[in-house]
Amino acid sequence: MTTPNELRLLPWSGPEGQPCYLSTDNANSYLSRLADNTEAIHLGMAAEVLDQAVELLSGEKVAPNDLRLVTRDLVGALTTTLRVATSRGRRLPQPDSARHERGDEAPRLTSAIG
Repeated sequence: MTTPNELRLLPWSGPEGQPCYLSTDNANSYLSRLADNTEAIHLGMAAEVLDQAVELLSGEKVAPNDLRLVTRDLVGALTTTLRVATSRGRRLPQPDSARHERGDEAPRLTSAIG
């Protein structure tokens, strides 16, 4: 989750392509919900473009123009998907730095087979 004073990368760009950020600690604010919904739409569209590309490429012959179009759509989908992944990755909780500095390890799974 975003901490206070931490900016959230939004899933859209400004007029000249520059990144847009949201400063809020309220995950239920109107803009936070709008960003969440926009991210979901982007990911759904990316899945659709991928399905279309797979279908197109499964054919024996692909027209060069069709290949250019699907490539353009895939680049757009990948660009927005990476933006969503970056935004969400920045909002993940960070590991406890004190625990890491002490050298403590995460609990290990052990086998009961003996």
